[in-house]
Amino acid sequence: MRTRGPSPLRSTLLCAALVASSFRNRHCCRAGWVDPDTPEEHRTIESDYADDAREYWLVFSDEFEQDGRWFGDGGDPRWTAIDKNDYTNEALHFYRPQNVRTTNGVLNITTERKSNKYKAYDEKKLKYYADAKRVQTGMVQGWNKFCLTGGIVEFSAKLPGDPSVGGLWPALWMLGNLARATYVGSSNFVWPYSYGTCDESNRRSQAISACSKVGHYGMKPGVGRGSPEIDVLEAMMGSAEKLPHTNITRPYFSTSLQIAPGIEGIRPNLGKLPKKGHWYDGVEYGSNNTQLNPFFYGVTLEHKPKFLTYQSDAISANTHLTKDFFKHHHKYRVEWEPPEEDGTGGYLKWFLDGNFLYGIKGEDLQSVTHTEIPSEPMYLIMNTAVASSWGFPKPCPEGCDCDCFECGNPECSCGLPDGFCEMLPAAFEIEYVRAYQASNESKHVLGCSTKRRPTAKYIEGHKENYVDNERGQKEPLMPVQKGGGSCANDGDCGYPTKGKCSGSSKRTCACEDGYTGPMCLSHAGFDDNPPAGDSLEVYQIILSPVFSAMLALAAAFAAFVGLAVYRGRRLEAERYERLPTTPRGNGAGALGGSAGGMQMQGASGEGGGSYQQSGPPPYNPMGGSEQKTVTYCMIDGRLLDD
Repeated sequence: MRTRGPSPLRSTLLCAALVASSFRNRHCCRAGWVDPDTPEEHRTIESDYADDAREYWLVFSDEFEQDGRWFGDGGDPRWTAIDKNDYTNEALHFYRPQNVRTTNGVLNITTERKSNKYKAYDEKKLKYYADAKRVQTGMVQGWNKFCLTGGIVEFSAKLPGDPSVGGLWPALWMLGNLARATYVGSSNFVWPYSYGTCDESNRRSQAISACSKVGHYGMKPGVGRGSPEIDVLEAMMGSAEKLPHTNITRPYFSTSLQIAPGIEGIRPNLGKLPKKGHWYDGVEYGSNNTQLNPFFYGVTLEHKPKFLTYQSDAISANTHLTKDFFKHHHKYRVEWEPPEEDGTGGYLKWFLDGNFLYGIKGEDLQSVTHTEIPSEPMYLIMNTAVASSWGFPKPCPEGCDCDCFECGNPECSCGLPDGFCEMLPAAFEIEYVRAYQASNESKHVLGCSTKRRPTAKYIEGHKENYVDNERGQKEPLMPVQKGGGSCANDGDCGYPTKGKCSGSSKRTCACEDGYTGPMCLSHAGFDDNPPAGDSLEVYQIILSPVFSAMLALAAAFAAFVGLAVYRGRRLEAERYERLPTTPRGNGAGALGGSAGGMQMQGASGEGGGSYQQSGPPPYNPMGGSEQKTVTYCMIDGRLLDD
């Protein structure tokens, strides 16, 4: 554990200095998201990229120094620990906020053996049934709270479990704000697009296409939008035998950019190296300890009708890990330079403990698929998953059905990795998260809905895709609760600096300025220099007098026709209302009773229902043949059946 940060008084002075500096230089820094516990010497840094001489200022940090913080919905200004089932990637876990907590100066994401019942759907019988998952774990995400476009993001983390035992999937990653991780309805036709070119072949499969001549939800026309993914770390543990077409052995971790549209036609085969000219040849590698990831090249996102199907690419590298990464904290960093307004340029570079691992330049993408380095506002995610698609034995061992995975159950445990059950509980520790942006760099922006890339109105217009309908959730995020948590004494509320326990019969926490959360244990977080709100630009069109007169006549004719049609329908309705009515039976009104339950995918409403529905979906949400939506997935081809 590191040395504690500055005292409360000194922290306040440091924040005041940062705010004052931000007024002097708008682009140098913003203090609203900076944790006062961040040591002063880490308020500015230099890039690890030798060609970048810019000065970088801290714009976001969380040091996790305060024990006992609560990250459930409405509990923290920076993070939300989700409370829901995960349908993606053959997931075997259930996410609970209780599995994310701060202890001993770190964020602790614990994976444990614990059962959770949930409502599953049988596609053949077309009905729901009760099922259970036997692993409980945690995911904390900054969706629609803190986002950035461009800059440096650094995590200090210690990996969970045993490096020689497979089954855990710890991850540190970033996702465009238009998609909310594990809320699959929000990602359909959005993830992982990073494409600003009008292409009729994928116009319908990209929900927000550059081919659109009209801007909706505050978005500019002719600008393609999506939710690309940047993976800073996805760790694969397991036995250390030789793997095909690479010198990297397990344990290793992957660093990736996932984007769409991907390469069509001749694609690399899993577990084999790509043919020259059929992949992204310009990527950079730092050493022999980091090599191309031959076990994941992206996924085909299949939809019906077929023209809605599209391909994604994962441009990925693997780096070998030693046992020390499971014993001590190490620094995982990505440096992200967004592209120019026309989509050209920009880069991504990944570093481990200050050493360069892997790099992707904008021209590497433009020359192959015309995709772009991300320009979307992106949020941060930390989680540990457990999925049969990651580190589990494939093909299924002889004599084992692999249709259930439960520790202690002889009929189910045969499909689990050796030593997996004995390894739990396992803790993924994050020591800190820090984000920096370059001084006076206009492409580096804070906010989840920016002037260049607004998201707020789109999310509001598709709210049903960002909530958990199975739990009756009405709003995607609850307001952050400031105080009000039950307490026994002042110490429960962070006294004397954060809050105090007040009241006589029912004692609750009351927060001091600058602190929030039900127990007043979280530093307040906000954007102290917010960008302009979403707006829809209206362009003035200058018309000639003749054309204006013709337009007026056309409008008058349309009004006359509209009035005639309205009167005709009104008379028809009055005749209908005079007919005798028939009482409704028990079976009548079924459609009316489920109004609002079915959610259509994508902006156009094509493609069937989403994963979050109150009525029977048209496809299996666990991955049926009709819809093979595999998101945020990286698969070790060595573990797949040939």
